Amino acid sequence: MKFPRNLRPMKATPDYAAFASVLFLLVMFVMLGPVTYTSGLRVQLPTSGELPGTDRPTVYLAVDAEGRLYFKNREVTETQLGAQLQAAVRQSSEPLTLVIQADKSVTIEQFTRLGMVARRAGIYDALQATLPRLVEPPAAAAKP
Repeated sequence: MKFPRNLRPMKATPDYAAFASVLFLLVMFVMLGPVTYTSGLRVQLPTSGELPGTDRPTVYLAVDAEGRLYFKNREVTETQLGAQLQAAVRQSSEPLTLVIQADKSVTIEQFTRLGMVARRAGIYDALQATLPRLVEPPAAAAKP
């Protein structure tokens, strides 16, 4: 059986206005992308060189510039933090490491207090999260 063909190739020039409008939309999204608000906690981590990491299971705690504590993406008090850390220790089969993602303005006293809360909960290792230090390019060799 032979079907009739009604398809004729388009012989007109393509409509460039559609392409231009899509291009302008893409440019607009690329330009406005960084301006949009991203949710989350703003913490400026300190920079450091060669600090060690850990190969053990970890739990993360964030501390903002005002000293508020965030554990598992929720704001907690120190007593709630202690209870949640104890629950995490009970659920883990291996010893845990607490990684504290603290703002630059957090004092040593606050770090010590958080370390003691973790120690009472059964976590004996605590690390401070830092950003890697940017490596400067080597100086050009001095010509004699």
